[in-house]
Amino acid sequence: MRTTLRALESLERLLLHRGRDTARRNAWTAVLEDRRRARARTRAQHVLDAAGPSVPEPGVR
Repeated sequence: MRTTLRALESLERLLLHRGRDTARRNAWTAVLEDRRRARARTRAQHVLDAAGPSVPEPGVR
C-alpha cells in the first residue's frame, strides 16, 4: 500500500511540474505577443503621425 501511495505521489509531482512548465511557457508566449502588438501599434502611430491629420478634429478650423 505504501509503495502504491508513493508511486501516486511521484506521478502527481511529475504532472504538477509539467503543468507549471506549460503555464510558464504560455505566460512567456503571451508576453512576447504583447510586445509584438505594442511594436505594431507604435509603428502604426508613427505612420499616422507622419501622414498628418486627414480629418480635422471637431472644433478645429
